[in-house]
Amino acid sequence: MTILYYIIIALLGAIIGAGIAVLVQQKMAGSRARTIIEEAGREAEVLKKNKLLEAKEKEIQIKNEAEKEVAQRMSKVQNAENRVKQRELQLNQQQSENQRAKNELENQKNQLEAKSAQLDAKANEIEAVKRKALDELEHISGLTAEQAREKLVDSMKDEAKTAAAAYINEIMDEAKMTANKEAKRIVVQSIQRVASETAIENSVTVFHIDSDEIKGRIIGREGRNIRALEAATGIEIIVDDTPEAIVLSGFDPVRREIARLALHQLVADGRIHPARIEEVVAKVRRQIEEEIIETGKRTAIDLGIHGLHPDLIRIVGKMKYRSSYGQNLLQHSRETANLCAIMASELGLNPKKARRAGLLHDIGKVPDDEPELPHALLGMKLAEKYKEKPEICNAIGAHHDEVEMTSLLAPIVQVCDAISGARPGARREIVEAYIKRLKDLEQLALSYPGVVKTYAIQAGRELRVIVGADKIDDAETEKLSAEIARKIQDEMTYPGQVKITVIRETRSVSFAK
Repeated sequence: MTILYYIIIALLGAIIGAGIAVLVQQKMAGSRARTIIEEAGREAEVLKKNKLLEAKEKEIQIKNEAEKEVAQRMSKVQNAENRVKQRELQLNQQQSENQRAKNELENQKNQLEAKSAQLDAKANEIEAVKRKALDELEHISGLTAEQAREKLVDSMKDEAKTAAAAYINEIMDEAKMTANKEAKRIVVQSIQRVASETAIENSVTVFHIDSDEIKGRIIGREGRNIRALEAATGIEIIVDDTPEAIVLSGFDPVRREIARLALHQLVADGRIHPARIEEVVAKVRRQIEEEIIETGKRTAIDLGIHGLHPDLIRIVGKMKYRSSYGQNLLQHSRETANLCAIMASELGLNPKKARRAGLLHDIGKVPDDEPELPHALLGMKLAEKYKEKPEICNAIGAHHDEVEMTSLLAPIVQVCDAISGARPGARREIVEAYIKRLKDLEQLALSYPGVVKTYAIQAGRELRVIVGADKIDDAETEKLSAEIARKIQDEMTYPGQVKITVIRETRSVSFAK
């Protein structure tokens, strides 16, 4: 019992102690809470004061900015008002000035009207005086005013005609002198810039052999080899007593070249018989055809000409084996092309077109067939067939005046063709034909009445005609030179051009004794 009592007392003491401890803790927690709440209140009060201060500062700042903006706007409004007032003053001043100017114009108008009236009155007076003077002049001269005017006009016309004739002659002389000087400069400069070769072509080719015993092998048994060679090439083979040489004769240079190369291969090979001859000739003919095309291509490349039709390239290559009066046709065409390009550049034209026209101007001389057309017209038709440009076709067809010239390329090609063909050493003529042409030239001029003597000089490039001073006057000499030139063009064939100089000379001879 006592133990239980003590136990209960101990439990009650523990319970009371625990409650007291709880009460103490709650009292301490309440005291701590009140402290925290008081601190929070103080901090809130501080924050409130800070926010109020910031709000006041912001309010003050916004107020200041608003006041500045209002001040700026007021300043702008004030400036605008000042400008409006200034503009109003200017307009008022301008209006007053305009009014003054209007008043001045009114005054000037009134003055001009008054002066105009005075001038009209004076004009009437002058007209009356003039009429009176004309009446007096008509009475004195016995002519009406219309008749006097006609005489004055006729006199002025005669004076104007005389002055105009003198002026025209002066201009023509100056133009001729300038034109001749410029043309000579261009031609001489063009010729000097082109290097040329002289004529060396002929109608025979000499084939050299090492020994005369090869001649017998070329002739063959009973001449069968030489007959087969002539039949295959179309060339006459002359085997004579000339040592170590065989002559190949024929008008076609291509055939002669085929025969020469075939003979060279046959002699080098040693097998010479009809079947072998035909085989070698066919092979050489193919080689020549390839060389012709290669020559045409190389020529076009050298001259900077592009886009030529393959058939035109082949025709250009064939020019290598053609000649005209001994002048190689390909060299002549190249020379003409270069001259055309230089002259076109000097005249401000397209040098590429001129070079193309110069190269193709003689393509009518090497056709595959032999038509009856002149070579210029045939060349023009070939150029048209292979789609060359119209001005180039016209230059080809007109370089011997067979067709009318329609572009500036045509006279350039004609002149350069004449330069290339007429230069010294370019072409050869048979002496008899040359002499006959000079005689015909002199006889043609002698056939005109009033001609005393004629002289063909400068290898037929100039014809001097001496006329009688008592039979032909100065005006007729110009007419005579033009007629002779026209007749030479119509009736004679000649390279280049012929200058006709008609000389009329009057001599007075006296003797002092």
